[in-house]
Formats: sequence, C-alpha cells, structure tokens
Amino acid sequence: MTEFINRLQKVASNPQAFKKAGRGIERETLRFTLGGSLSSRPHPVGVGSALTHKYITTDFAESLLEFITPVSNDVDTVINQLEDVHHYTVSHMGEEKLWPLSMPCFVTKDDDITLAQYGESNVGQLKTTYREGLKRRYGSVMQVISGVHFNFSFSTQFWDELFGEQTEEDRQSSVSDAYFSLIRNYYRFGWLIPYFFGASPALCSSFIQGRETSMEFESLGNTLYLPYATSLRLSDLGYTNDAQSDLKISLNSVDEYVEGLNKAIRTPSAEFAKIGLKDGEKHIQLNANVLQIENELYAPIRPKRVAKSGERPSEALERSGVEYIEVRSLDVNPFSSVGVDKDQVRFLDLFLTWAVLTDSAPMNDSEMACWKDNWNKIIEKGRKPGLELQIGCQGERLTQKAWAERVFDDLLLIAKEMDSVNGDDEYQQTHQRLTAMIEDPELTISGRLLAETKKGGGIGKIGCDLAVQHRETHLSHQYSFYTKEELDAEVKRSILAQKEIESNDKQSFSEYLEDYFSYLK
Repeated sequence: MTEFINRLQKVASNPQAFKKAGRGIERETLRFTLGGSLSSRPHPVGVGSALTHKYITTDFAESLLEFITPVSNDVDTVINQLEDVHHYTVSHMGEEKLWPLSMPCFVTKDDDITLAQYGESNVGQLKTTYREGLKRRYGSVMQVISGVHFNFSFSTQFWDELFGEQTEEDRQSSVSDAYFSLIRNYYRFGWLIPYFFGASPALCSSFIQGRETSMEFESLGNTLYLPYATSLRLSDLGYTNDAQSDLKISLNSVDEYVEGLNKAIRTPSAEFAKIGLKDGEKHIQLNANVLQIENELYAPIRPKRVAKSGERPSEALERSGVEYIEVRSLDVNPFSSVGVDKDQVRFLDLFLTWAVLTDSAPMNDSEMACWKDNWNKIIEKGRKPGLELQIGCQGERLTQKAWAERVFDDLLLIAKEMDSVNGDDEYQQTHQRLTAMIEDPELTISGRLLAETKKGGGIGKIGCDLAVQHRETHLSHQYSFYTKEELDAEVKRSILAQKEIESNDKQSFSEYLEDYFSYLK
C-alpha cells in the first residue's frame, strides 16, 4: 500500500474533510465596444467603487474587470456567485461586452490602455502608481492579458485526520510544509492544467508587433497560431517576466520562500532605476527594486494568508504560515460565460488533493529548470501526439499521455471518495470527461478553440461572436445566490467606504509612500 493511499484513507475517514474545503475564484475580463475596440470609458458607475467593492473591481487597466467570489465550500455555489455578479455588471455596461479570451485583441499600443483608477486616497494612488510602474517596466499590453485565479484551502478536518493531535505551533508548521509540498508537486505535474484547459493557442498578430519571438507561427489572416499550442498566455510572449528569471526563490519551506521574496523586494534593479521614481511631481513607480511589492512576483501558484490591515503578504506568511494557495495557471475558458466551469473546479479539487497527499521531495534550482521545460513544451506543443516530457533531471522520459494516465489512476481513487461523501458521481464524471481528452487532445479547450478559429475566420471574429452570446446569457440570467437588492447595497457601501478612506487621509502621498516602504530601510 503506497503512502498516497494511506494518506487518502486517513482523510477520507471523515466526510467533512472533503466537504469543508474552501474555494474562491477571481476572473479577469476586458470591456470592449461594439466596434471591437478596447473600452475607453471609466469603470461603470453603477457597480460601485473598484477600490472597496467586495466582488467587482478592476485589475491593471480601467477596462480590465475582475470578479471575485467569497470563500465557498460548494462547487455549484462558487459558479452561481460568478454568474450573479456577471449579470449585475453587464446590466450596468450599456452596449459594451466582455472579451471572452485570455489574450487581448484590437490592442496595439500601450497608450490605448488607461490604468485602473481608485480615487484620491493614498491607498488608491498607491494602487495606480504600482500599475504605472508595471507599465513602464513591462508595457501595458502584456498586463491586460486575462486569466482566472483559483483560491483553495483544505479544511481543518482534513488536517486533523492527516496529522492527528498537535499543538497550535506544530499544526501551523505542518500545514505550511504540506502546502509547500503541494506547490512543488504543482511545478512537477501542473502542466496538466494548460494541457486540459489552456485556451490561447492563437492570438491577434497585433499583439506581437515589435516583439521578438522564435516561435514558428502559422497564420490565418490577422491570426497567428501554433498547431499544437495550448496556452500562449503562459509562454514567453504572455504573462511572464524575464527580469525575475534569476530570483531563484526557494519552494522548500515558508521561511526560505519569505526570505527569497524579501530579498527580491529589497534588491535594487539597475534597469528599473533608469525609469526613475518621478516624472515631475508624478510618481511613476513605487521604487526601483526588482519587485515593487510582493504582488509583482510572477508565479503559476502562490502560497497565501489573509493579511491584517497594513500587513504585507510576506509578513502574514511569517506570522501564521500558509492559509491557502492561489492557482494562477488557468486561461479564461471562452466556452463558459463566466470564464470557468464546474469541471475545471472539480479537476482542481482532485489535483490539489492529490498533490498534497503525494510524496514531494525538496526541489533545487536544477530540478525546477527541468520542470519548467516540461511546462514550456506543453504550452507550445502540448497536443502533439507522442510529445515526450522529462521525469525530473534523471534522463527518463514519458509521453504526456502516459504520464497523465499515471496521475489519473490516482485521481480516480480521490474522485470515488469525494463522490461517496457527496452522494453522487460528479467527480467521476469529470474524471471520465478529462480522460477522453487524454485520449484525444483535440477535445481539450485549446483543441476546440483552434478548430473553431480556423473554421470561423480568425480569433478576433470568434472572440466577438462568443462575447455576443455570453452577453445575452448574462442579461437573461436570473439571480440564484445574491439578490439585486444585496448587490445594490454593496454598491452603495463601497462608494461610502471609498469616501471615508479619502476623508481620513492625513498625509501627502509622498509621506505615505515613505512610511509604507520604511521596512526597506
């Protein structure tokens, strides 16, 4: 009996171990106009303050909406919450639509993109200045690539069954170590996510104007694509950062991770120093270090803890360890009106549970490079029959199909346990549908989207057609979790909350920044 099965049987002995898992979703999407251009309008007034609204905000750009669900213990609930906030927002957007793809289209230059605005408060100005820094460091077009982030936490009952009785200090240490074991296995096997759910095999040719690439694209009008690609969003053309490639932040413990993160925040960058900190009186980046703040670290998965007021993410991790993880490798699902579907959530439930219950040795920089090479192969040619991946740095190789089948044998055991708890077969059905994608890569999201793109006249037309369909779905949706009155009340609360924050500011923005970054001294 393997250690994996031993651990699975331990946690499965308590039905609440699976039932009480926490899930939250953050979905990004661009607002665009009937003519197919990026919206130049401000954040819709009717949806409240982007600074303080609990569920509806913006990411990098004023046109880049972000929908956030609270933590839920139920798959249906988290999707229902997303559907409700999409309906509410689209109802306040006039004729504008939501771009249904990760890679932007009809955006050709940085100046077309207005940075997200959060009002006159110091915290609001900090958020916009941080984005100004990102613009000047990496360019705005890369920053409006959209994705879906999945936040996940195991239940207290899960840890109780896995670890038994422990002191509070020992439990905190065990949980953090377990989450970092999961993160290492995510780097080893997480290429399964872009394989199944990558949704950017093609992009508009305007996206790479002026950018060097060694990719051998095929073209269809204004569309460029790679025949077997899954997620160009995750490639060197997409949401990546070459400047961070030398950081080598350890994933072997929370202490090593925080130490590496803090070092990056404190390390001056000669390249970014050339940008300067101000343009006249205007602040144009928060500092000239490798990372302005922790959030600038580009990673496919992050360890997280809810921070207290005024507390930085790394301080929260130092204080009480890892509370949950944030999966950041999901492209927007163009075939879902909310950018993600229940099969994806259930697969992540299965995969993350497997990743935490499976042995996970410490990882050095050399091994990390091997795993990253596997990711890049899947990203650029993951649907190619017979594609071989490395198994660590030992020289052994397996096809993506054979390796996926090995993992799926274990995932089926977890699916059966989860279905037993829930009294249905939903997880096994998800497992069955994804198994079919292992057998036939063209059933994956990238396979389906590329086929539609070739048939439908290019990625821009497909995006516009899907946006029209999704808009009709959103407008006809009936509330199933929230009520209109609840969301109206949140709009009013958020506007008042922003005004209160602004009225309570007593410092100039320059003084505020000086205090905010006093820890760097």
